[in-house]
Amino acid sequence: MSVSTAVRPGRLAKRPPRPRRWRRTALPYLLLAPALLTFGLFKAYPVLDSLRLSFTTGAGAATRDAGLDNYRRLLDDPLFWTALRNTGEILLVQVPLMLGLALLTAVGINSLFVRGRTVWRLGVFMPSVTGLVATGVMFAYLLKTDDGVVNRLLSAVGLPSVDWMGQPFWARMAVVLVLTWHYTGYNAVIYLAGLQSIPAELYEAAMVDGAGPIRRFVSITVPALRPLLLFTVVLSTIGTLQLFDEPYVLTGGGPDNATLTVSMYLYQNGFRYFDFGYASAVAYALTLIVSVLGAAQMRLMGERER
Repeated sequence: MSVSTAVRPGRLAKRPPRPRRWRRTALPYLLLAPALLTFGLFKAYPVLDSLRLSFTTGAGAATRDAGLDNYRRLLDDPLFWTALRNTGEILLVQVPLMLGLALLTAVGINSLFVRGRTVWRLGVFMPSVTGLVATGVMFAYLLKTDDGVVNRLLSAVGLPSVDWMGQPFWARMAVVLVLTWHYTGYNAVIYLAGLQSIPAELYEAAMVDGAGPIRRFVSITVPALRPLLLFTVVLSTIGTLQLFDEPYVLTGGGPDNATLTVSMYLYQNGFRYFDFGYASAVAYALTLIVSVLGAAQMRLMGERER
């Protein structure tokens, strides 16, 4: 005899309650809220408030609207143009030199004749993890005019000593030297990762066709690394335009403002003269320059890639 159970009319079996739709929709935003709040408080708000400050003058209770006066002042400020010229000169020398050395270093480490690639990769990458202030202090000692290690080595091989910190040209070259030492290994590791992803069959086929090392480098290596070259060129350009730590520690912007950069000039106006409105205008002018150059580089190199 079988016993059957039936649900009484008018009563339905209870189902587990489903979470309301708004709860499911709101949950991701609740999880993102701490990060969004932190970003808004410490990133977005200072950026927007800096834009507001760029249209004001004075400080504290004496702050008043200035309209476009700070930007007009910027166009007529010879010290700003000096800082921009210094930054551009360092950029034009340092970025090609650094990236060229990084590419050659990566090719050398990737060579079949080199053993212990991990050790070499670690060795060239180590300078990039050194603190910028520590790097500046170290090179300030190495490049001393009287008893610096570099000038001692020059004297040992019969070359004249160089007044690294006293001559405008050599002061800029000292900044270039520090930047190249610090960042070459970082970019070399990026290029090395790209080189190791290139199929060896391409080089073997080129060798069979009689292509030499230079031809293989130009026809295979450079085209394969073009996305990484674009990446490093844009990042290096942006980083050099924002240059501050190395010249600040090494030369202090001297001699005679020869190593004064835009970021240093911004710092001086904001935290030495407390002219926050003008400093904000300098910051936004620098932002515009970085954006235009970055977009131009990406467009130019992107068209070449196509």
